[in-house]
Amino acid sequence: MITKESIAAELRALQSRICSAIENADGKGNFAVEEWSREGGGGGITRILQQGNVLEKAGVNFSAVHGDLPENIMRALNVSSSQFFATGVSIVMHPNSPMVPIIHMNVRYFELGDGQWWFGGGIDLTPHYVVEEDAAYFHSQLKNVCDKFDLSFYPKYKKWADDYFFIKHRNETRGIGGIFFDRLNEASGHSKEVLFNFLISVGDTFAPVYTELIQRNRNLQYGENEKQWQLIRRGRYVEFNLVYDKGTKFGLDTNGRIESILMSLPETASWKYDFRPVEGSREARTTELLKKDITWAV
Repeated sequence: MITKESIAAELRALQSRICSAIENADGKGNFAVEEWSREGGGGGITRILQQGNVLEKAGVNFSAVHGDLPENIMRALNVSSSQFFATGVSIVMHPNSPMVPIIHMNVRYFELGDGQWWFGGGIDLTPHYVVEEDAAYFHSQLKNVCDKFDLSFYPKYKKWADDYFFIKHRNETRGIGGIFFDRLNEASGHSKEVLFNFLISVGDTFAPVYTELIQRNRNLQYGENEKQWQLIRRGRYVEFNLVYDKGTKFGLDTNGRIESILMSLPETASWKYDFRPVEGSREARTTELLKKDITWAV
């Protein structure tokens, strides 16, 4: 029988698997481990890697928290039960090189005191420079995982990601998207066991896919121009997370641990006034590709 405790245990194991794989890929950095507890109930494990060969800052956070939902969260979720349990793994990785993409993943489970439950999460890629072959590879791997469970999953969740990871005030996507899903329960036509297996399969896609993208791009040359562009793109990432990201808002509204919530932010970022990339440049081409509804998967 799948219980909230067994789901939390498997997500904690997923955190460990991912950290081991990423340490191997980086070749230098090691994740520092910090266990923490939440005053309202529960806690988690934050793992942070800093100043590695490939990764400037990488966070892999596990949490399993419970307690009472604030009224504004209850209204936002449209639920009547205030008692909740939430567990998940949340990941953001910021590389040293502007040629290696930023990546984010979150896989989570939510349960209410009245018995309601659902899974949510997703994985998306934010290249500083969009490489179309890499985008095709990334989306094809996600499509393969989705198709093993339901052929409707990838097109539906790819569209959801395009709409969710959108910086409205910039009229651009955060990156090349990926998949995003929420409130996934028995109404989907699948059992809790199938949906849980889907969640873990998405989670286990992270390390091999990102390792491949690291290997493809880690040795590419770059200069000061590319580093400055990286800082600008990081600035866009920060804008999305602080203005729109629901996970960030949930953590702040439920008295979460601030260091773990804001681990997604890079060490450095930049906001140049009225920056416009040079016409015909790689930066301009990337900007042109920060659009919804591009067909990436082959």
